[in-house]
Amino acid sequence: MANPKEIAPHIWQVPHETRVRVRYAETDQMGVVYYAHYAVWCEIGRTEWIRRFGLTYAQMEAEMGVLLPVRHFSITYHRPARYDDEIRIYTSLKEPPTRKLIFVHRLYRESDLLAEAEVVLLFVQRDTWRPCSPPEAFYAALLAASPR
Repeated sequence: MANPKEIAPHIWQVPHETRVRVRYAETDQMGVVYYAHYAVWCEIGRTEWIRRFGLTYAQMEAEMGVLLPVRHFSITYHRPARYDDEIRIYTSLKEPPTRKLIFVHRLYRESDLLAEAEVVLLFVQRDTWRPCSPPEAFYAALLAASPR
């Protein structure tokens, strides 16, 4: 099995940027984004972070036999987002990948920090839902992106 310590630190630490635009349906009666949509945006950020390494969740489930359920989600809101704002989601890992992935998300509108979230996902076997190590192919994808 690949050694996670071989993965260059900046590969998992460098934030990946994903952009979303606030849709009218995402706002509430107060004219701001309803709080639950931030969790969806974080999921979009994680999906694109994984895609950056040439992987998809569907591929990990079907071909690698693993699932990544959310074990923990916490968020701190700093400022509200409003209709038609362009939101930049910066996604990175807090620490090297192990049986869990600890994602850090920072959401901005221009230079304003709107929210910070931390999400813990666990690698589990698709058929048994028992915790497992990341598949070799997951490490290989991260290693392939690491400078030699």
